[in-house]
Amino acid sequence: MPAGIRRAWPLLLVGLLIVLPELAIASGPFARGANATQQQLVTILTPLAAVAVMVSGAMAWFGRLSWWWMVAVVIGTVLVFGGPQIVTWIRGLFGV
Repeated sequence: MPAGIRRAWPLLLVGLLIVLPELAIASGPFARGANATQQQLVTILTPLAAVAVMVSGAMAWFGRLSWWWMVAVVIGTVLVFGGPQIVTWIRGLFGV
């Protein structure tokens, strides 16, 4: 391959990626992976959150509940199930 063509390939590739950003997969793989991970996490933690609430109720019933445990259950539930809304809110604060 001649030297001129070899030097032109990177410029041609950059030009194509600028004109057709979907070829560059601008935000695709990370966003898809993050969304898939979040969906799997919610699927796994849904029954665990229900069990944590039931255990907290039983512990409160028997007078063995540490309020820090209950605070941790509530905060964990809010973070897991409200994750996408929290991220959207924070991105909105910074204008991203």
